[in-house]
Amino acid sequence: MNQYYSIGGGRRLEGTVTISGAKNAAVAIIPAAILAGEPCVLENLPEIADVVSLKNIMSRLGAKVDMTAGGCMRIDPTTIDTFDVTFPEVSSMRASYYLLGAMLGTYGEVELALPGGCVIGARPIDQHIKGMRALGANVYMDESRNVIRAQATKLKGAEIFFDVVSVGATINVMLAACRAEGQTVLQNVAKEPHVVDVANFLNMMGARIKGAGTDVIRIQGRKKLHGCAYSIIPDQIETGTYMIAAAATRGDVVIKNVIPPHMEAITAKLMESGAQVIEGDDGRDFFIRVSMRERPRAVSLKTMVYPGFPTDLQQPMMAYLCTAQGTSVITENIFENRFNHVKELRKLGASISLSKRVAKVRGVETLRGNILHATDLRAGAALIVAGLSAGGTTDVYGIEYIDRGYEFLEQKLTAIGAEIHRVGD
Repeated sequence: MNQYYSIGGGRRLEGTVTISGAKNAAVAIIPAAILAGEPCVLENLPEIADVVSLKNIMSRLGAKVDMTAGGCMRIDPTTIDTFDVTFPEVSSMRASYYLLGAMLGTYGEVELALPGGCVIGARPIDQHIKGMRALGANVYMDESRNVIRAQATKLKGAEIFFDVVSVGATINVMLAACRAEGQTVLQNVAKEPHVVDVANFLNMMGARIKGAGTDVIRIQGRKKLHGCAYSIIPDQIETGTYMIAAAATRGDVVIKNVIPPHMEAITAKLMESGAQVIEGDDGRDFFIRVSMRERPRAVSLKTMVYPGFPTDLQQPMMAYLCTAQGTSVITENIFENRFNHVKELRKLGASISLSKRVAKVRGVETLRGNILHATDLRAGAALIVAGLSAGGTTDVYGIEYIDRGYEFLEQKLTAIGAEIHRVGD
């Protein structure tokens, strides 16, 4: 029997929730530990399916990996004994492509299964390949086996201008460049918080990276790095999801272990819709408090690269705006297939029309529960938000997608007043 979430909607969320470590940083930092050539200890890792998958992948490469409760992982890469990274678990997740930069930078050789992940549109790795080739690697695509092969006798620094802003390519090339000879200059790079977090981790290992978080990153290659202990930043997208859920249920929730500047685009749109958003510091953690009493006002938004409104929160935000007063216009500029959740929201009574990358959401007074199916991670989050705010019972299937990115979702939601249960074996 497939597991699903059964949600008793219409309950106001109230209380305090603590945010876990950032998924998008964790899935890059775990492979990056290979570059150290010594043991590393990673803290504040989220206990999610993608982290477990990467732990298993690292173990199959020969690394010694131990993970304890509380999100602490010790990685010893010195026992890695293969450059063949083509087993099925690799192709099942998108972030496995970070093994390309990490293995190439460390060993000068890797054979990697092409990555998978959520079906949200074309996500080519041409910019990754362009960057590796610019550093001096020979890169071949074996389409018959769905494998990419890369080899380099010596990586050398280069000036690289990315044709499009890509988080994955920025991080992947940064990994390889850390061990290249000379200086690498990356231009037109992604500026997301997890790009900065990966750079900070690499610098803790002895890398010399400047400019992460700006348009230009400069990397002075090092022959050798070293092990370190590092704590992952809080998850920006999980934070935003709980902020939206609080507003959608007309709730009052304090969200702890956050970095408020990372949330400015979401905060601005929630306030525009009528929510009250307060940032503070309790002496130990930064927090954001979101409260809402009235039906939201319609707003318009366009997804953009950071610091714009994140594409990963477009879907939960649409679920929230389904009950707004007026018509909201949502433009998806990042992925062309990120409206897969729309037909599911319509099952709840939402009024949404689509035209290419633009969705018009005409707010209705209430949503009514139904049986829904998630098609990707953030679509799943959107259906959870919708189910929490809808009247009656909503069952959400496809929760294996949700497990990829949200730690202890049902426990955290239950603790702030939601009625949500995982059903099935």
